[in-house]
Amino acid sequence: MQESLGANFWRISFSIFFFILGFNLILPEMNTFISRLGGESNKGLIITLFSISALLSRPISGKLSDLIGRKKVINFGILISVLASLFYPLFLSVPLFLALRFFHGLAAGFTPTGATALVTDIIPENKRGHAMGIWGTFISLGIGIGQGLGSFIYQLGGFNFLFFVAALLSSLSFLLTLNIKETLGSPQIFSWNLLKIRRIDLYEKKVIPAAITMVLTAPCSGFLFVLTPDISENLGIEMKGLYLGIYAIPTILIRLFYGRFFENVKRELAMIIACCFLLLSILLLLYTNNISCFIISALIFGIATGISSPTLFAWTADLSPKNRRGVGAGTVFIALELGVMIGSASTLLFYNGSSDSIQNSLFVGITLVISALIYLSYRLKSAN
Repeated sequence: MQESLGANFWRISFSIFFFILGFNLILPEMNTFISRLGGESNKGLIITLFSISALLSRPISGKLSDLIGRKKVINFGILISVLASLFYPLFLSVPLFLALRFFHGLAAGFTPTGATALVTDIIPENKRGHAMGIWGTFISLGIGIGQGLGSFIYQLGGFNFLFFVAALLSSLSFLLTLNIKETLGSPQIFSWNLLKIRRIDLYEKKVIPAAITMVLTAPCSGFLFVLTPDISENLGIEMKGLYLGIYAIPTILIRLFYGRFFENVKRELAMIIACCFLLLSILLLLYTNNISCFIISALIFGIATGISSPTLFAWTADLSPKNRRGVGAGTVFIALELGVMIGSASTLLFYNGSSDSIQNSLFVGITLVISALIYLSYRLKSAN
């Protein structure tokens, strides 16, 4: 497998690892940071504004990825991530901090879109599930290690040190892209006219089934980004990123062996299995009142994402026309950001810091996952 993927695959995989690691490192302490600025009631906006920015930039990044090249799009996002990380210590009012979160979201709108299009170009068609499993492992490692180490690094050196380390990791991501070969044939020279977005640039209609599934399941991640640091604190856990750190372990294991179990399984069926695990993890979290239940929920959530992520991106690769892989990847990432935004934004309506309000937020997630199960079951039945 490694030989068939080649050096380009491994370089971009390590690059995306450091990129994801960089902006996840700061997430566990963002609630504390905005609270110290006097914006405790705006915790839900930390993820929401980031996701809105990423969502709005996806059509542009997808189009540019198919026209000027994957690498330029990847590196533009990395540059934004470096700058945003360095600016956090300087933006010490709630409005400025939230504006910077919006700016930082552009990084997530560009780099993963270009990187996913590049990876889709590289991987053999008959190994998409397995290759996306490996690709997803690097992303999960970035999320898990970042969430797990964020509070520890903060305790070592405070917020300034935390933001500096995040900028350094994003810089390492950029260095790794220097030897990556562009996979787009005959890329165009950038011009401002390319930023004009037509209706055809907004989404790729052939990947809509994967996008619908993504938008119904991704809100659970939005809830967890906002709620689990506070749930951890309520349970007396000092490492506020523990939940998302633990979930990465089964996610990585599942993705490493994904191809063996799911390569030849219909995408809809694989997603039904993932949604069942996702529903169970949220139900456990809904009624958790001890650390053991909290950890079990995290492990089951990891199994769910270990199956769902490579399935959705392999499904996207299956459905995307070769000349619109950037737009296809952008479409599913738009669905991802929309889903995360729905999840995080709903906490502004339902979450006020109390245990009861946590349950209200999670009920929304349960409803959406059940909707995804109904949609996937209908598609699977129709296919048969």
